[in-house]
Order: sequence, then structure tokens, then C-alpha cells
Amino acid sequence: MRAVAGDAAGASHAAQSLRQLLGPDAFRAADIHRGDWALPCGEVVDHPRFPWRGVLLDVARHFQPKAAVLRFLDLMAAHKLNVLHLHLTDDQGWRLEVPAYPRLTEVGAWRKGSWTGRQVDGDPTHDGRPHGGFYTTADLREIVAYARARHITVVPEVDVPGHSQAAIAAYPELGATGAPVEVWHAWGVSEHVLAPSRHVIDFYKTVIDHVVDVFDSPVVCLGGDEVPTKQWRPDQAAALGLDSVDAIPGWFLRELSAHVAAHGRRTLGWDDVMDHEGLVPGVVIGSWRGEESGVAAALAGHDVVMCPEQHVYLDHRQSDHPDEPVPVGYLRTLADVYAYEPVPDALPEDAHHRVLGAQAQIWTEHLDSPRRVDYAAFPRLAAFAEVVWTPRARRDPAGFAARLVEHHLPRLDALGVEYRPPGGPRPWQTRPGVPGRQR
Repeated sequence: MRAVAGDAAGASHAAQSLRQLLGPDAFRAADIHRGDWALPCGEVVDHPRFPWRGVLLDVARHFQPKAAVLRFLDLMAAHKLNVLHLHLTDDQGWRLEVPAYPRLTEVGAWRKGSWTGRQVDGDPTHDGRPHGGFYTTADLREIVAYARARHITVVPEVDVPGHSQAAIAAYPELGATGAPVEVWHAWGVSEHVLAPSRHVIDFYKTVIDHVVDVFDSPVVCLGGDEVPTKQWRPDQAAALGLDSVDAIPGWFLRELSAHVAAHGRRTLGWDDVMDHEGLVPGVVIGSWRGEESGVAAALAGHDVVMCPEQHVYLDHRQSDHPDEPVPVGYLRTLADVYAYEPVPDALPEDAHHRVLGAQAQIWTEHLDSPRRVDYAAFPRLAAFAEVVWTPRARRDPAGFAARLVEHHLPRLDALGVEYRPPGGPRPWQTRPGVPGRQR
């Protein structure tokens, strides 16, 4: 048995292929060191289609303990996924320790409860359970090192200038109004945004300094999505030399992406940043609202990570069955995810190289534990992994479905993954819900 690879990452992927060929027992910790493995003679020649084969894990809405993140990295490695995008800050929680600003985690990492209803229903019910948690610097260094050993890059996200209510709760002077607020306990888009001031920029430069010290990723995500402008005033825009408050989000991104670049890193922004003038060259675009923004970004000379909510948001519902737990978003079945094509047909061939790859998104408004993440992610994440690894011409829906049931679900069982069976949820995986509708 011999593996030949062009680099260490390739050798690691080859080892995963051998592990898969050995069967489910090779995925059980108690069996992995036994010495009687045998395989028939053969040759496997393989390589990935895309350099960016990613998953976003939202740890801001519902905190995922360090052990759960490490376990998730193991599951990513088993599927040859190589980018973990950690969504570390949002209105509902700040999960990143920053020694210079201790209140970010002392205050911003904790909320008084969580909204249990769906936005589409207008249900204001809360669970009344305090929720929170954060990663110390030592925790994050361990996560990064653990990922690096598995040839996975951890991309950190600190969202600005919207999705910032938790930071404002910790330091009210960061907010556009300066008024005290609490860490948000609803879902959606908070109207509380960062003040367009030099003080706020300097504050976040210090945060970025800490982020690039902890994370070795060549890319740092600054978000830039879903930014309400109602709290900003025309005089604030004028003081910055801007024509209107609508130009303020672009000003934030230019200021902070320049600081990221000064560290020798690149900025990743959600495709909302394409709406603003003066986008800094070299910014990577995460195309989440659909494929059109990704196409526009690629044609404008930006590298793109395709992550459209219509196709690869794995927190979205998997069926219209009334037992589907908290059914939100678009209906995306296992077959739908497998059918996704990351390079849009509308993109000219000479711009295909701008598509770095694709990223599945796991937002956790309604995923309050690692078990719920398992249910939402798998086995759809296995389908996504094949999409970003295998050339389009070689993908085989019927073959994938057969291999999944016969070979891969037993591997997930061996790994202890509490996945949703393709035929529907197990009785203990359901919770009271209503028939799914698009939010």
C-alpha cells in the first residue's frame, strides 16, 4: 500500500481515501490501530477540482464549544474539505477573546435568551435561557493548530459595520447612537450599527491585529453584509468626505481592508460590498445572495467563493414534512445540494479561474447544539464535498446515492454523526414545528 502525492495536503487526502476503502471500522477510534487491514490491488488517481472547499460554521448565534469545533474539523478532514470559516461575531454574541478589550467577551459573549420562533411567523417566543460562551486566545490557537495538522485553513470573521450589536453592548461608544444596548436575543438584522468614526476604526484595527496574530489564514473576513443606514446622519457622512450615508459601509471596508492588507492578508467580504463604490482591489467576494453578484465580481477582477443561499445553506429545511424541526429558508434536499454547480453558466470561460471554489453555510439561529449541527449538515455536507472535489463531468447522482447508503452512512455511524437519514428524520430528531415556508 503506497500513496504518492505532490504535497503534504495531497498525502493527507490520499490517507483519507485509503481510510474510506478500509470500511466503517477505520472510522472507529477503537479499531483504527488494528493491524489486519487488507485491500485488493488497484490504483486511485485523484485530485480536487477547487482550492477552496469550505464550510462556514456560525458560532456567534449559538456558541459551539471548542471540543465540538475540533470534532467538526475531523469531520471536515474525513470529507477532504479544507476551509473552515468561523463566524465569530454578530448581534447575538461575540466569541473572540481580545485582551485589549475584555468587555467584548465579559459582556458581549452573553445574552439573556434566544428567540425560538421563525421570522416568517413573527413569533416572539423566547426560551428564557441565558446563552453564551467564547474562545480564549489559547482555545483559538489550539483550533488553528488542530486544523493546520489536518490541512484545513481557519478563516476568521469579524463582521462590520452591521451585525455588531454584541460589540456595542460591551462598548456603547462604538454604536452610531452611543446609547446602551443589550446583546440581541432575536434573529434577523439589528438596526444598531457602528459609528463612522476614527475611534471605531482604531478599535477594530486593534481587533484585527489580534486576529492576524492568532489565525494563520491568508484571508480575514470583515463581513460587510446587511448594513442598515437609518442610525447614520448626513453630517457624519459629510465629515468623512462622503456624499451620503449609503457610502459609509464602503468607507468602513476600505479603511479596515487596508489594515488587513498591511498585515499581508486579504479581505473576504460578503457580496453586499459590491454595492459600494471604491471597493479595494484584491478583496475576495463571498457570493451569498445568489450567483449574479459572484459573476459580477469575477468579471470585475475579484476572486470569488460561491456560497448562494438558494443552494448551499445547510441550516435550511430538508423537506416540507411537518416533523421537520424549525423549518426555515429554501427547501434544499440532498439531491439538490449534489446538483449544485459552483461555476455559473453565465460566467465566461476566461473568468472561470476567478472562482476559487464554494462554501457550504451552517448558520445556527435554530441549531443550538452540536447534535443539531450534525442533523442539518449531514449527509448534505457529504454531497457538497463531492461537488467541490469532483469534476462536473464525473459527477453521478445515482452513483452517489447508492454509495452514500451502502458505504458512507455506515462511516458516519462509526463517527457518531447524528445525521438526518435520507428518508426522513428519526423520531428523536424532530421537535414541534410547522410546515416549512421560505423565510
